[in-house]
Amino acid sequence: MKFLFYKLTLISIFVFSNSVIAQNIVVDDTYSAQQLVENVLVNSPCAAVSNFSVSGDTFSNGAQSYGFFSYSGSDFPFSNGIVLSTSRASRTAGPNDNLIDEGSTSWQGDFDLEQALEINGTFNATALEFDFTPLTSKISFDYIFASEEYQGTAPCRYSDGFAFLLKVAGSTDEYQNLALVPGTSIPVKVTTVHPEIQGSSGCVAQNESFFGSYNNSVHPINFNGQTIVMTAEATVTPGVTYHIKLVIADEENIRYDSAIFLGGGSFDVGVDLGTDRLLATQNPLCPGENVVLNATQSGTNSYQWFKDGLAITGETNPTYTVTDDGFYEVEVSINSSTCVAKGEITIEYSTAPILVNQTITQCDIDSDGITNYNLSVLNSLITNGDAQLSNVTYYENLSDAQLGINPIANPTNYQNLSTNQLTATATNNFGCIGFATINLQIATNSVPAITPISTCDLDATQDGLTLIDLSSTVTPTLLNGFPSSFTASYFSNENDAILNLNPLNTNFTNTTPNQQTIYGKVVDGINCIGITPIQININTFTPSNFDDETVYLCNGTSVVLSVAGGFSSYDWSNGETDNSIIATTSGNYSVTVSDANGCEKTKNFNVVVSSSATINDVVINDFTGNNNSIEIIATGSGIYEYSLDGLNYQSSPLFFGLSPNAYTAYVKDTNQCGIVTKVVYVLDYPRFFTPNGDGTNDVWRIKRIQFLDDALINIFDRFGKLIISLNQDSIGWNGTYNGIDLPSTDYWFVITLNNGKTIKGNFSLKR
Repeated sequence: MKFLFYKLTLISIFVFSNSVIAQNIVVDDTYSAQQLVENVLVNSPCAAVSNFSVSGDTFSNGAQSYGFFSYSGSDFPFSNGIVLSTSRASRTAGPNDNLIDEGSTSWQGDFDLEQALEINGTFNATALEFDFTPLTSKISFDYIFASEEYQGTAPCRYSDGFAFLLKVAGSTDEYQNLALVPGTSIPVKVTTVHPEIQGSSGCVAQNESFFGSYNNSVHPINFNGQTIVMTAEATVTPGVTYHIKLVIADEENIRYDSAIFLGGGSFDVGVDLGTDRLLATQNPLCPGENVVLNATQSGTNSYQWFKDGLAITGETNPTYTVTDDGFYEVEVSINSSTCVAKGEITIEYSTAPILVNQTITQCDIDSDGITNYNLSVLNSLITNGDAQLSNVTYYENLSDAQLGINPIANPTNYQNLSTNQLTATATNNFGCIGFATINLQIATNSVPAITPISTCDLDATQDGLTLIDLSSTVTPTLLNGFPSSFTASYFSNENDAILNLNPLNTNFTNTTPNQQTIYGKVVDGINCIGITPIQININTFTPSNFDDETVYLCNGTSVVLSVAGGFSSYDWSNGETDNSIIATTSGNYSVTVSDANGCEKTKNFNVVVSSSATINDVVINDFTGNNNSIEIIATGSGIYEYSLDGLNYQSSPLFFGLSPNAYTAYVKDTNQCGIVTKVVYVLDYPRFFTPNGDGTNDVWRIKRIQFLDDALINIFDRFGKLIISLNQDSIGWNGTYNGIDLPSTDYWFVITLNNGKTIKGNFSLKR
């Protein structure tokens, strides 16, 4: 379903005074098919017309969907003609102040139209048909297509269909549609001819040059928009009878009507002289080019040629050769009848491209008068930078250039073996050719020899490859003594230098290690002044032990920073010039050394303060059986390692799985700034004892507890009765209470240390 669009009656493309009353077309829908064809459309003795018919809808009031129109104003291009509509023909008359949206589904479409346009579902068809027999080889007529669908975004999606269908009368051939966008096979429709439609539902322009206008509220016809005047034309065979069908219909549904306006008397049976040759259409003739116009028609005919409205004396042949601009016409009297067929064509000539003669001077290395030229450097100079000129081509002589034969195959590498004067051509956008003379000259190589350039490998990798700024290291020497307008460029080989191919970047990195020869070229514009080889030596410098280094300085001491001796110079960051210095503070120090070639290398020293550690604490986790551990907590400015035997060090301060014993905690500065120690004890209690007098486990005691001050041990039986109290110096408990052996069972203890730590546990007495 098409969207509902409403006509905006107060919006106008054109500006009108409120006092102006527009004139409208007048429609008469009483004409018969024969009257419309014979009296309005054809009106020519050069074609016999017959077999007339017209079809459409007869509305309830007797109105027809076709008719004759006339117009006497200035805002519509046809003074009279035929209108075929998908509505009442009378509704097509202006002003454009109401929407034409009528018809019915009972008003059928047209099968031939659907076949020609490859569409389906047409309604409300109006068709005018007739036969004609032409006396000449060309027919044409003028028309305008107008539609209410020229509004909003409708042109992006919707269009009624129409066609001008032609075939040999009585044949089963397919119809040929003449209502096409000029130069294409595209049918003229709302969707194929419109400007750009803005908005999210919009679309790009389609064949916009053939769109006429969006019509304002006082337009002479009652449609929202229309095409320009267009011409339908076809080539026909004289004497053959053809059938033509002019048809229009609504496509898909009956909404939003359209019409064809056919110019009265525009059905022309004439002579085809070909397409206009115009600058505007990019097909003019070139200077010196001729074109033969052929108006030949079968039969015994007479011809008269005209130029710019005036008869050309003596030009009465079927053909005429055009040699200059003009509007050309021909009148052909067919078989001495009243039929005078006419043809017309406009011819325009392009101006010849203006090319600039050039002289190019090239260097001749061996002075034999023969060298290679890169002619392509002349292209923009020959055309003077005109973007409309292209296809610059070079020839060894003018004759070949004029004939377009034997072009120089490789203009980027041309050797002047046979001539020192060439011809160049270029074409404009119309294909017209211009000519220029190219003079080839040889330069005297006046560039002096350049002393080898030595430089140091400046990057981190001393491989004899480095970045060289040619503009600062070589160019001043190369251009010394030449005018300031001269320039220098560089190439990897002599041939590239001659042909100006593959110039090197002035920030050049050599490709051959240590030593490479490049070629310097001095030019004045495109002209070579001289070419000279330039040897570049790259010196490497790789002193040993020159990696950056971090050095540690122990508190209150000094450290010697040094590099090897034997270099040409030493430049320390503190201003000293010996191979070593003494640093007493932390910080960054550097020394730059140079060799005999002046190449430099810098070594950086990062001096970092270090110190022995301070043991702040040793955290002991004991009385755990096999899971006893020590954590050494130390601080200081160094990097530390830890040990419990002074031999085996580790980076972690944690030690696990320790048996009860006395231990010395060692903390060592990895930067050799000293070792600190602390003795600690790991304790544990026996899980049982056997007081049987055999000398083994006869008493229960905690080893090493004597090293702890003010330790108190209380032992209880299973009922919580205190059995005995021991201190850190006691020899232990023998399993008795008041001299009586206690039974084998479990007993409990509480150890209280002087740091407030309390350890609780139990053990077994076994007899």
